[in-house]
Amino acid sequence: MTPMRRAHTRTTRTTRTVMGTAAAAAVLALAPATAAHAVTKAPAQAPAAVTAWAPGGNAAILGIDYTAWQRDVAAVVGAARPYVEQRLDSSPSGEKPAIVLDIDNSSLETDFHWFWTNPTPAIAPVLDLTRYANARGVAVFFVTARPGILYSLTERNLTSVGYPVSGLYVRDLPNLFSQVSAYKTAKRAEIENRGYTIIANIGNNESDLVGGHAERTFKLPDYGGKLS
Repeated sequence: MTPMRRAHTRTTRTTRTVMGTAAAAAVLALAPATAAHAVTKAPAQAPAAVTAWAPGGNAAILGIDYTAWQRDVAAVVGAARPYVEQRLDSSPSGEKPAIVLDIDNSSLETDFHWFWTNPTPAIAPVLDLTRYANARGVAVFFVTARPGILYSLTERNLTSVGYPVSGLYVRDLPNLFSQVSAYKTAKRAEIENRGYTIIANIGNNESDLVGGHAERTFKLPDYGGKLS
C-alpha cells in the first residue's frame, strides 16, 4: 500500500469514527452533562457484565466476526497481562508507572455497536487489565483522535463502563490538522514530562503505537484498517 493510500485509509477510519461518535453526541444532547475532570478516581464497583454479543455497527457491515475479534483481542491482552505483572514487580521505588490506551476498538467496542448505543461497552479483557494495573498504582491515560467537543461524552462513557481515568487527551482545534501518529506521540511525551514512565501503550492502529515514548506496545486487531 502506498503512503498516500495509507494516509487516506487512516483519514477515512478517523473520520468514520468521529462522525459516528458526533452523531451519538447529538442524540444524547438532552442528557444531563457532567463536568470534565483531568483526573477521575476508579469506580468503586465493577460494572455490569458485558454482553456476549454485539447488535451491529460498522463491523457487522464490513463482515467482521465479533466472536473472532474477541478471541484475537484476548490473545493480545493475554500476552500483555504477564508483562505488566512482571514489570510492576520490578518497578523501582518512587517510579510513577502509566499505561496509555487508544479508545475506539482498543478500549471500547465502538465499531461493534450502532452509534446510538450508550454507553458503548468496554472491551472486557482490556478493562480487566486496566483495573488490575490501576489497583497496583498504575496511572491509566487515554489518548484518542476524537475531537475536543466529545471530551465530556467520552469521559462519561469510559467511567460509566468501569475504566479508571487518570487523564484523557482529545484533539483540540490545532491538533485536528496534524497527523494522528504525530499527535499521539506528542501526548505520550507530555505524559512522560509529567514524571510518568509509560510501561505499555495499547492500540489497534499503527498510528496509536509508532513514535516511541513507551517501553512496550501491544497491537489489537484492526484487520487491515477495517476497524477505526
